[in-house]
Amino acid sequence: MTTFVFDFAEGNKELKDLLGGKGANLAEMTNLGLPVPPGFTISTEACRAFLVEGKEPDQLATEIAEHLRALEDKMGRRLGDPTDPLLVSVRSGAKFSMPGMMETVLDVGLNDESVVGLANQSGDERFAADSYRRLLQMFGGTVLGIEHDAFADRLDALKKRRGVIADTELGVEDLRELIAEYKVVIREHTGEDFPQEPAEQLRLCVLAVFKSWNTPRAALYRRQERIADDLGTAVNIQAMVFGNRGATSGSGVAFTRDPASGAPGVYGDYLTNAQGEDVVAGIRNTVPLADLEQIDPPSYRQLMDIMAKLEKHYRDMCDIEFTIEEGKLWMLQTRVGKRTPEAAVRIAVHMAEELLIDRDEAMLRVTGHQLAALMFPRFAPDPERRSVATGMNASPGAAVGRVVLDSATAVEWAGRGEKVILVRKETNPDDLHGMVVSQGILTSRGGKTSHAAVVARGMGRTCVCGAEALDVDPENRRFIVRNGPVVNEGDVISIDGSTGEVFLGEVPVSDSAVVRKLEGEDVDDPVAHAVARLLMHADEVRRLDVRANADTPEDAQRSRRFGASGIGLCRTEHMFLGDRRELVEHLIVAEDEAGQAAALDKLLPLQRQDFTEIFEAMDGLPVTIRLIDPPLHEFLPDLTELAVHVALADERHIEDEHDRKLLQAVKRLHEQNPMLGLRGVRLGITIPGLFLMQARAIAEAAAARVLAGGDPRPEIMVPLVSTERELALVRAQLEEVVAAVLDEQGVELHIPIGTMIEIPRAAVTADKIAHWADFFSFGTNDLTQMTWGFSRDDVESEFFAAYLEKGVFTASPFESIDVEGVGALVRTAAELGRKAKPGLHLGVCGEHGGDPESIHFFDSVGLDYVSCSPFRVPVARWEAARSVLAARASGPGSDVR
Repeated sequence: MTTFVFDFAEGNKELKDLLGGKGANLAEMTNLGLPVPPGFTISTEACRAFLVEGKEPDQLATEIAEHLRALEDKMGRRLGDPTDPLLVSVRSGAKFSMPGMMETVLDVGLNDESVVGLANQSGDERFAADSYRRLLQMFGGTVLGIEHDAFADRLDALKKRRGVIADTELGVEDLRELIAEYKVVIREHTGEDFPQEPAEQLRLCVLAVFKSWNTPRAALYRRQERIADDLGTAVNIQAMVFGNRGATSGSGVAFTRDPASGAPGVYGDYLTNAQGEDVVAGIRNTVPLADLEQIDPPSYRQLMDIMAKLEKHYRDMCDIEFTIEEGKLWMLQTRVGKRTPEAAVRIAVHMAEELLIDRDEAMLRVTGHQLAALMFPRFAPDPERRSVATGMNASPGAAVGRVVLDSATAVEWAGRGEKVILVRKETNPDDLHGMVVSQGILTSRGGKTSHAAVVARGMGRTCVCGAEALDVDPENRRFIVRNGPVVNEGDVISIDGSTGEVFLGEVPVSDSAVVRKLEGEDVDDPVAHAVARLLMHADEVRRLDVRANADTPEDAQRSRRFGASGIGLCRTEHMFLGDRRELVEHLIVAEDEAGQAAALDKLLPLQRQDFTEIFEAMDGLPVTIRLIDPPLHEFLPDLTELAVHVALADERHIEDEHDRKLLQAVKRLHEQNPMLGLRGVRLGITIPGLFLMQARAIAEAAAARVLAGGDPRPEIMVPLVSTERELALVRAQLEEVVAAVLDEQGVELHIPIGTMIEIPRAAVTADKIAHWADFFSFGTNDLTQMTWGFSRDDVESEFFAAYLEKGVFTASPFESIDVEGVGALVRTAAELGRKAKPGLHLGVCGEHGGDPESIHFFDSVGLDYVSCSPFRVPVARWEAARSVLAARASGPGSDVR
């Protein structure tokens, strides 16, 4: 029979699948001999069983009762005993950290009788009343689903009547009055009284935690962080210790290194006479953890020793929650802490230098997403710029946008293309959807460990917390800066998550130091230098080559500076836009082969110059040139606009023979679904002169480069091939032209000819196509569209949001490869192609080539290279190395987070 409940002493940090992250780490700290309040964990298996069956497993109640009795015996008290009550906390804890997304209830076991016993036992009536009102508020919100404001409004109203600001200024009679009001709130909202039976309180809290796994905010967070929906959460039941027992008590959150910058030192927040939820909720502004050295020196010294021990034990930066109860330190939680991208790099490098980890582990500690975030722009330096407020630099970056005062408005405005900054007094888990769409988050309360800070860091969002000079007034849709201006919703502000500064208006931004370093600039920035060093190590480790998608000499040069080993996709259609569009029009309206030839003759020298410049920029590296791919109508005027223009000309008796012929051509080429029409290889077969002109331009440019002493390495790629016969026909024509040019110039040069695999039929007949191809390059953008049967341009705004919300997608298939569908076609084509032609060169040139998760898949199926935008080249180099290291550490398919 399955065991569902485990004492803390029975687990360890490796059992996160079973005990969740919090439970596994509580067990680990218990085994290390640290001061952890005793308790037990209900496993994730119990949660999964509940979610499947809709009820708790049959033996769960018995197991909980047995472990509760053991806890009571250990503590010498009974849950909710009227004379000397044991109280417990009930906390969620999934395998992967989901801060604030699921539920916690403190002080379970209090009722109208045991609150008197707690007062007598502690000798502090105010403390007992404060604990009871907290239970009513948390139980009401978490278990009974009552809105937070229903309780908060009554608390605020009471403080206003008493003329006080802080909760701690309320007396015992005030709290008793509040308890009575909270009971009324519960009765009005549920029709029932608050349950007085402690065991029933505990049962309902456990079920509430189970149910919280599927709340909209938790589901949204999992989608955002790509956490599986079927993991479930564990539940941790732990003897309460109290930080709200007066001036010698308090609660705090500590980090063994700065989670924002990665610098070593003492970082965290502390709140005297408070429970832990007060700290993370940001309801009261905290003091820096360093102040604890003056407040309680013995507890501070003990905490520093424990922090050092935990960091050395976990070999990583740890996030720690603790409570001090009347001078006694208790450890409530530890986990590997969330950190900003800057901090991730600095911590990884520092720990490698300290020999806590090696360079391989340092690479694994920093994701490609974090590296990409480091390449975002920052505010340009300006000594004259003055901020209107300053808060905590909770999550770095530069964010500019219009002020919005609630999450619903943020979602609405962002949906219409506005960049927004979410401004709140403090955020709560229900704000997640607004935080996701915002450029940045600004709060007037809370510190670096508040909900806003922790979630923003995890998402890579810029965040400034605790800007106390701001009076946020959501009712009047504004905030007021103390001794300063009024800022209305819709006004533009800028926030600097690195300094904590808030500016009015739009502040100019500058390139990141990491980008400037990778571009070859000498920068004085330790993170940029650390990234450069780790990228050098990545290049030593990775198997995959990384090329760039580049169509201009400028893009080619940048990609080379960023470490690209060639161009994997040079799109020639972009070269026909602008001033050259008219020449394409002449080609299309030509009435005979002579007219087509004349138009192609004019395009040839322009194409040749394009390739000459790119070959020069990429000298010595491969350049894969895709012959023209899109349908010709994309180079022509809009049918309706042109028809109106011609009609007006007829009314005015204006002769315009060119436009009349152009209109006929547009009508002739008009297609109901042009992306599935006359394009790619089909153009090369029906209008062969176009492909042949491009092949001649490529060969002539390459020959000229060779004669100039260069080392050009062109590759010709034929798009949209479905059958081997298409490729065979076009290849024969291309080879004839290339051979003629090289013979004319007296140059020896091998120019490989391959194809894109972007049609499902091509993928499943790749063995036949391989006979005529020197290489395959997977065009995963079109392959995704054709496999799923939808057009990206049409559907992303139509139903993708609903598909993501309902779990049809875990991520957009255009952002991360659909491994089961599109990925299966890639794997099939790779296997068939190499079976027919061993050593066949394989690459990918869709946008997936720069996506971290997709890169791991492409590495696993044995592709030779990925190709992505120049800006993503460093990310692809990084993730190609992490893919190798992850496979070494855990085997193929390991989950590296």
